[in-house]
Amino acid sequence: MGLLTDPIAVAGLVSREIRTGERQGMPTKIAVARRSYATDPDDLWNALTDAGRIPRWFLPVTGELSVGGRYQLEGNAGGVVEECEPPKRFAVTWEMGPMISWLEIRLDPAAEGTTLELMHEAPVDPDMWKQFGPGAVGVGWDLGLMGLGLHLDTGAGVDQAAALEFPTTPDGLAFVRAAAAGWAEAAIADGDDPALARPAAETTVAFYTTVPEEGTQS
Repeated sequence: MGLLTDPIAVAGLVSREIRTGERQGMPTKIAVARRSYATDPDDLWNALTDAGRIPRWFLPVTGELSVGGRYQLEGNAGGVVEECEPPKRFAVTWEMGPMISWLEIRLDPAAEGTTLELMHEAPVDPDMWKQFGPGAVGVGWDLGLMGLGLHLDTGAGVDQAAALEFPTTPDGLAFVRAAAAGWAEAAIADGDDPALARPAAETTVAFYTTVPEEGTQS
């Protein structure tokens, strides 16, 4: 992560939007993140969908990465590949234990590369939303999109140990704070009360950046 010379500028490469939705009769919130990368759609698609390349910027993945197949990210979510239109879009379920949400990625050619649009739709948990707002999900995706950018810029794999430690560094704190503030403003634009959204962003920052006490088991 030493290549991140200006963490606030990197956080600013992502545009953020929150939408209120509904799925299967349940109210949902949709976190939308957009970032452009200086590569063509085929290369970006490969980085996002090739099981041998995904761990170079995100996490090791196993399973069948085709429509109807199940995937599992090491230590994280798994799910089902629901739709796939290479090199334009794919949609998967995002399952963490009993919690199911939905992830869709779209790629569009841009003037100087390719724009990635990530949409993560989840049922609304009022208590969690009040405490953390969209940043609990959004900041995690910001970190992933940052790792993707570093990989695409250098061709190298991201050091996973450094990636885990990054949010607890001064640069990481600046990045997370900027990203969480961006998600709070997106929630306010969708109708959230600023007096609740901005403190929730601070709670998110603390969640991502607090160094575990020595001897604490993860």
